[in-house]
Amino acid sequence: MRHLTILTGASRGMGLAMAGQLCAADALLLCISRTASPALVQLAQQRGADLIAWSADLADPAPVAARLQAWLLACDPRELVSATLINNAGVIGRVGPIDPSDCHGMASALRVGLEAPMQLSAAFLSATRDWRLPRKILNISSGLARRPAAGAAIYCAAKAGMDHFSRCVALDEALHANGARVVSLAPGVIDTDMQADLRAGDPAGFPEHSGFVRMKETGALTSPDAAAARVLAYLARADFGSQSVADVREA
Repeated sequence: MRHLTILTGASRGMGLAMAGQLCAADALLLCISRTASPALVQLAQQRGADLIAWSADLADPAPVAARLQAWLLACDPRELVSATLINNAGVIGRVGPIDPSDCHGMASALRVGLEAPMQLSAAFLSATRDWRLPRKILNISSGLARRPAAGAAIYCAAKAGMDHFSRCVALDEALHANGARVVSLAPGVIDTDMQADLRAGDPAGFPEHSGFVRMKETGALTSPDAAAARVLAYLARADFGSQSVADVREA
């Protein structure tokens, strides 16, 4: 009997840290990211976890969602004790004011950050609707979903959309006898490549640039491993889903 977890963006940062911490003898872990992590494969082998890695670009989410739905329909829920989808993948997009010359980058960031979680959630919920076991969706949000920032409109919009999407799906699932529990969770400020992208932005177009630099210089950023542990601890809480939008710093 295994715990099934589907995790996107598992090749680096907090996603890779979560994948490593989820590797256990009773785990069936499906990781979806653009590249695979050899170190994660080795860790799964050492711990006896059943790891499946899909290389996919979530900027084109429809084929990935279709593949996930077909894969879930082929699973035997009698071999599982729980099923969880963690929509972790995201990109900052262009740092600075929106620009019509960046249409492709804008579309790609919104597809990875918002459309992919929507499509994967739809596939997950549809394929597992008749499963008689606990089901959860954890969407990794951001403080910038709830606080506007000049120069970060694309990222803020994607994460704010994820928050409201989560609220609505949580209401939908509450209408079902065995509805999935859904949470959009801000994980705190983490020392990842995404933070490096923000610090690399042009201060002229990103007024909050100095604040992000200061957090790095003063050691205010949480390590990916520590952030992953806090997020997974929240996922394991008995009251997970009581709030559809939450923040680990306020838990």
